[in-house]
Amino acid sequence: MGITRIGKHLLGNRSRVRKAFPPKALAAIEQAIKASEAGHAGQIRFVVEGALDGAPLFRDQTARERAIDVFSQLRIWDTEHNNGVLIYLLLADRDVEIVVDRGIDARVGEAGWEAICQAMEAEFRTGHFERGVINGIHAVTQHLARHFPRDGVVINELPDAPVVM
Repeated sequence: MGITRIGKHLLGNRSRVRKAFPPKALAAIEQAIKASEAGHAGQIRFVVEGALDGAPLFRDQTARERAIDVFSQLRIWDTEHNNGVLIYLLLADRDVEIVVDRGIDARVGEAGWEAICQAMEAEFRTGHFERGVINGIHAVTQHLARHFPRDGVVINELPDAPVVM
């Protein structure tokens, strides 16, 4: 763990999250998730966390490890068809992680998810946070629509609103 990372996280407060994702952007992301889920049977959650604090930071928890924790805490794995997808952004590290349930992971594979993460991170580097997330949702949607097409009435099992941690 480097001093630079510790500094980024100690200074990464909620105001940075609000600057990158004002209420209007969060509402647009929620609408993108709703629109996405109208076309497939999958479930998408978006979580943005400003920075790690306390024990996770000093254990040098990676964004991937944290995303897996959040996936579990939000019970994204608890969908009927095992097709939940978490798009997680650790803002202090500008690191995007996609964690998916086993039903969809077996069909897409790590390389497909990593390509989406890299495209989102490229948008974030230019300050386009809302656009990066919405583009990421659209890319995830393509996989979900292909592998879990909407088949009759689908119950929305998870909330669509973004989570700010």
